[in-house]
Amino acid sequence: MRRMLVATAVTALGLSIPTAAVATVDLSLPAPTGPYAVGRNTFALTDRGRADPWVPESGPRQLMVTMYYPAVPHTGGRSPYMDLTEATAFVDWAQLDPKFTASQLANTRTWSRTEAVPLPGRRPLVLLSPGFLFSRHTITALAEDLASRGYVTAAVDHAYESVGVRFPGGILPCTACELPGKIGHAPIALNRGTDLSFVLNELRGHPLVDQRHVAAVGHSMGGAGAATAMRADSRIDAGVNLDGPMLPSDPLDRPFLLIGTDENHEPGNVRDPSWDAVWPRMSGWKRWLHVTKSDHNIFTDLNLLVKQSGIEVDMPVEPVRGLRITRTYVAAFLDQHLRGVPQRLFTGPAAEFPEITFQRPPLG
Repeated sequence: MRRMLVATAVTALGLSIPTAAVATVDLSLPAPTGPYAVGRNTFALTDRGRADPWVPESGPRQLMVTMYYPAVPHTGGRSPYMDLTEATAFVDWAQLDPKFTASQLANTRTWSRTEAVPLPGRRPLVLLSPGFLFSRHTITALAEDLASRGYVTAAVDHAYESVGVRFPGGILPCTACELPGKIGHAPIALNRGTDLSFVLNELRGHPLVDQRHVAAVGHSMGGAGAATAMRADSRIDAGVNLDGPMLPSDPLDRPFLLIGTDENHEPGNVRDPSWDAVWPRMSGWKRWLHVTKSDHNIFTDLNLLVKQSGIEVDMPVEPVRGLRITRTYVAAFLDQHLRGVPQRLFTGPAAEFPEITFQRPPLG
């Protein structure tokens, strides 16, 4: 099983394990692009109304949440990328080049500050769910950027569904990692949707959150969770799936954005036909965008951190460029559907983003 998980990690990252050592270097996320400084708080949530579906004997369902928000500049303290114990667990599992160290990963330069003083006012909420195997930390660049643009972003880790996440009881194993081959993706996506609705419940009345304007955004399995959360919870106004399955392929009646890659989600892709199946059942505003010559993790921090570390891997889309595409299109979608500001990027191809093609017309 361990060999299988390591192989899965290497495949998912698009990596091969190099044999030559490389020098250890400092890692850094790109700076947020919005006008606001970013604060960050992390907390645990426990849903005492249901047992954990993957490890029932562990007790109630647990979630870890990092909230990013517009903040008063220069307040709070520098935020690490992740806890050292989390980084150690991830690096040990992924078995990357030995120069890609846990200390290096944990100390990746971020742009949010822990316990920073929040700016006054309530702001639209974005629920963020990461891909299967990977933690919420791997979408930090997107979370920080959205907060810098004036959103409150809640990045969620789902117990037993990722490698190297520290819960109050310690690092939990990725017990559910072997489940897609046994039960399929739909039950996992449905459970993610329940998790996101529970987080939304817990944030009810939070002084920073405007619950009249809520979106769910996810990468890979997190994107599937965003769709299932929307179907079950009418409080979620809009959603984004970054290269994840759309299972179950049930109807969607509110704005939804699909952004896919070469390897997974071109129309007619036999690896995952769920997008073709769900497209005619989406009755609200919808777009299906494709990033040319892309890989599954261009939407995350992972490609950038691997490249910065000196590991030589073929990445057709330069990682900083991949993050810019992700940040720009997700923020434009949220601005249009949570703030009511029409966006030129969704009217057709944009000269500044030649990598993006529109699939499955019409654009209405």
